Amino acid sequence: MDKRIAIITGAAKGIGKAIAQRMVIDNFITILVDIDKKNGEYLAQELGDNAKFIACDISNETEVDLLFKSVVNKYRAVDIVVNNAGIISDNVIWKMPVEDFDKVIEVNLKGTWLMCKAAGTLMRDQKRGRIINIASRAWLGNRGQSNYSASKAGVVGLTRVLALELGKYGVLVNAIAPGLIDTPLTQKLPKDIREELIRAQPTKTMGQPEDIANTVSFLSDENTNFITGQTIYVDGGKSIGAGA
Repeated sequence: MDKRIAIITGAAKGIGKAIAQRMVIDNFITILVDIDKKNGEYLAQELGDNAKFIACDISNETEVDLLFKSVVNKYRAVDIVVNNAGIISDNVIWKMPVEDFDKVIEVNLKGTWLMCKAAGTLMRDQKRGRIINIASRAWLGNRGQSNYSASKAGVVGLTRVLALELGKYGVLVNAIAPGLIDTPLTQKLPKDIREELIRAQPTKTMGQPEDIANTVSFLSDENTNFITGQTIYVDGGKSIGAGA
């Protein structure tokens, strides 16, 4: 086939939507994966024939296995997997229910691991492929995010391990760590909190979902061949003063 195949999780909105849009522009057949069937199907229709939607709960091993079987049966291969799906449930640790810790780890870390296991196994056999994990600057530490920061720290560690395990098979594995990005989630923050977060940025601005999509595009490019095991910060320089 002329076109390469990309799978994007959490593709129905926000950063995932921007990544899906960019992958279609980059001439990929793009598989949009999300539990949000309504928005996912709408976006796939909007993006045209090169976008397909598949509903999948990435924290469910059976659903992940069925996702990959469906894609491989139709397209024979998978070239790019972008693990973007994630949730938050913030609170200081003394107020955080165990259930909120469990559900964030279940999706953000276990779900990413399940996707990486399926993708890594397939790509090992193909002798080629790219896995791009969307981590977060928060893995360096954010107040009120002991669950989220731990999950994203796990994603960074997972990325490094898979780069070591899969490198000899022609598979590159990298992470992107977004900072403060203008998404539907951050738009819901109270104005004073948003302004405080922006003031804390070295650039005094928020990033756009397209900034993350552009970085995914770079890592997916066939000419990008010697980068693996890395975490690329797209955060306006905030990681320089992590935890400030």
